[in-house]
Amino acid sequence: MNYRHAYHAGNFADVLKHIALVAILLHLRKKDAPFAVIDTHAGRGLYNLAEGEAAKTGEAGDGILKLKAEPQTPAAYSTYLDLAHEVGKDFYPGSPLIAARLLRLQDRLVAIEKHEDECSALTEALRPSRKARVVCADGYERLNTLLPPPERRGVVLIDPPYEAPDEFQKAAHALANAHRRFATGIYLLWYPIKSAADADALCGEVKANGISRALRIELDIAAAKERPDGLHATGLLVINPPYQFDTDMDAVLKLLAAQLGRNASASARLQAL
Repeated sequence: MNYRHAYHAGNFADVLKHIALVAILLHLRKKDAPFAVIDTHAGRGLYNLAEGEAAKTGEAGDGILKLKAEPQTPAAYSTYLDLAHEVGKDFYPGSPLIAARLLRLQDRLVAIEKHEDECSALTEALRPSRKARVVCADGYERLNTLLPPPERRGVVLIDPPYEAPDEFQKAAHALANAHRRFATGIYLLWYPIKSAADADALCGEVKANGISRALRIELDIAAAKERPDGLHATGLLVINPPYQFDTDMDAVLKLLAAQLGRNASASARLQAL
């Protein structure tokens, strides 16, 4: 499949991964010590939902455009909505822009993007953030050169486009190598679910590589009948999840299944590997 960010900006998969990222960043901000954020497949940073690729697919209609604020929601959910709305009603912030908005003076972001046009747009989107650095390179190749970060605290987001037939294996391999260099880091690995077997194999490979503290999070909006050729289920592997992250995300998942589900068979699950 081709999962270039621009075509899917603000969809239900973005909603899940970005709320999880916000939850982790809010946790890291609880201590004064600096942290680093490394985004291996950063995209362009800011997306126009009203024109271009995102308008062609209209997937934000099953994602951010469907969400609404509710009382007593988890902090990650409400913070994410605030960040998404700050950029304007026709725009959506990608993961590097979301991360940049949550950096403090002592923190930093390294956003990696290999496509030149996307990299140029990303540089412009992150220009206001003095603590963000854009690297135009292959995220898989560059990641290990950045680990461990000098701060010894941080989160790595691995969010590839799954264009190559062996992308699941490449992603699992990259995660395992990174974890060996920076075992205490927090990792977010996103994956699309078009085949339950592929998702199970990815999780099995991660576990076989000796990564013990891992949380599997999946959301299915049950849109298979309405969009038989489209993506309707998404997953995240979270390595070294922060304290109470599972509790917070469990509450988030219930909200997302209720708000984004196309029918009563929409489901979500959170499971320790």
